[in-house]
Amino acid sequence: MKNITAVTLFLAYTSLFATAAYAAGQDDPLLFSLKADKLEVRDGNEGTITGWEGHFWAGKDLNKLWIKTEGEHLDGDTERAEVQLLYSRAIDPNWDLQLGWRHDAEPSPQRDWFAIGFYGVAPYFIEIDSALFVKEGDHVNLRIEAEYEFMLTQQWVLAPEVELNWFSNDDDDVEIGSGFARLEAGLRLRYEVTRQFAPYIGINYEQLLGDTRDMAREGGADSSDTQAVAGLRFWF
Repeated sequence: MKNITAVTLFLAYTSLFATAAYAAGQDDPLLFSLKADKLEVRDGNEGTITGWEGHFWAGKDLNKLWIKTEGEHLDGDTERAEVQLLYSRAIDPNWDLQLGWRHDAEPSPQRDWFAIGFYGVAPYFIEIDSALFVKEGDHVNLRIEAEYEFMLTQQWVLAPEVELNWFSNDDDDVEIGSGFARLEAGLRLRYEVTRQFAPYIGINYEQLLGDTRDMAREGGADSSDTQAVAGLRFWF
């Protein structure tokens, strides 16, 4: 029920911004975008995982409000869920500086972080989303995500991506160790029915690293997982 309520509130929020966008002036209009990068099902070692990753932004050329969310659901329970609320300022034609707040609803106990990062396109059209998250107790999380798109044809797109997480301190409550903690790499092949709507299939690999890997092994959990993926990507 909590998950359904959160989704309902999010959709209502985006609808309000959509209405405002059409009412904005023409010189520097208010723009908006809602994008689901991933709505997918993955077949993993522990069972069937449903995952999501997406964002919404609204604003003008230089200044925007961003909402980012991602998470995973396994066997009726939400294993991981986070949302970020960010102010985004264009500092270059290809790069935005983003500042704000990240909330980890799952796993429990919940966490709140200050967020600062850069989002944009590096040379060779590599999309980068990098951020430094800081919370009380001098805990720091550095996250770097990179994605590239190979246009095989006008409709078939092959997209490799990688995400790496580093933590400054141990966090025993959520079984995260200091140092490099988690590597995730994926390869997804999508068919763009339109530019805004594309089903896809692929493979996803997750690997725990360092102290985090050791914690998982001590608890009897797998430290790596290779998953078959099927999902949908859309935006407007």
